[in-house]
Amino acid sequence: MTNKQVLMIGTGLIGSSLALCIKEVHPEIKILGFSNKESELVGAKSHHIIDDFSLNLEEVVAKADVIFFCTPVSVTLNLMEKISRFSLKKDVLLTDVGSTKKEILKKSEVFTKKGYTFIGGHPMAGSHKSGFLAADKDLFENAFYILVNEDKQQTKQIAELKELLKGTRAKFTELSANEHDQITGVLSHMPHIIASQLVEQAEELIQKIPASKKLAAGGFRDITRIASSDPKMWTDISMSNAEVLITEVDKWLANLGNFKDKLISKNSSEIFTFFEEAKKVRDDIPVHQEGTIPSFHDLYVNVPDYPGAIAEVTTILANERISLINIKIMETRDDIFGILCISFKSEKELMKAKHAVTSQTNYQVVEE
Repeated sequence: MTNKQVLMIGTGLIGSSLALCIKEVHPEIKILGFSNKESELVGAKSHHIIDDFSLNLEEVVAKADVIFFCTPVSVTLNLMEKISRFSLKKDVLLTDVGSTKKEILKKSEVFTKKGYTFIGGHPMAGSHKSGFLAADKDLFENAFYILVNEDKQQTKQIAELKELLKGTRAKFTELSANEHDQITGVLSHMPHIIASQLVEQAEELIQKIPASKKLAAGGFRDITRIASSDPKMWTDISMSNAEVLITEVDKWLANLGNFKDKLISKNSSEIFTFFEEAKKVRDDIPVHQEGTIPSFHDLYVNVPDYPGAIAEVTTILANERISLINIKIMETRDDIFGILCISFKSEKELMKAKHAVTSQTNYQVVEE
């Protein structure tokens, strides 16, 4: 891959993290950046995430051997149309990182009809942070990286893309665009919609009974934490995957209606079966593996109620150079005994923290 130039269109969290991963294994590759935000490009270059940048899209795409669209789906669709009218290298490889694939793959025909290669991509990883300052070369480790290529003849290009992205240490999986959007629709998009609706419903209760806000600080806050995701991004995803989501929302409403009927008829045996079957399926899902929704790696520490106890735990983590992404004191939690919840970016960091706290204190810890 000597003398190759890779263009990141968008140098936010994903684009910048991919750039770092490519540099890790292929330091000889030159990383270019394009964005409408010059300050973002200047910052990414000053932090050695990209090697150079341009504000002239037509000029920079002409130099690229590989082009990554690291922008929201709606923005990517517009950029694909625009770039298809520019002069590109004959053997250029184009790919994206969008959360939905059907629209992207349909639009990619503007390239494939001209003989260019387009491979849809979706690295299933994220962070509570955004922008180039949040770039992390470990962001994709053990995460699924979906590749979508409707042309089964392009195995060579798939292999080239995997080699380029070797530094991500991700688990590459090939799906069709329809398979991808159906899977993410059920396993990622619907949970975000449901969590958001539950939060809205809780807000009505809080307005009516203010004391419920304190009780929501426990388990309810945890199971609805994905509702804190970027609303602009989720509007974009919902619109892009509307066809799948309309079908799934209809199924959801029908199934809720069935459960309501069981309650009305006081059919305790069917209600028990409903919960029993859900438990069996849920218990069979792999633990501590990345999936369609980035995993949450939480450690609950039962610290004693005396001054300095919390500082003792955080000092231990700091001395061990373990990074945490969130820390909160729990007022109530109905399923785990503990008052201190510490969140980490990966299972590796979680296990290091658990070992450090248990080996240096007598505090009870529970991981999730």
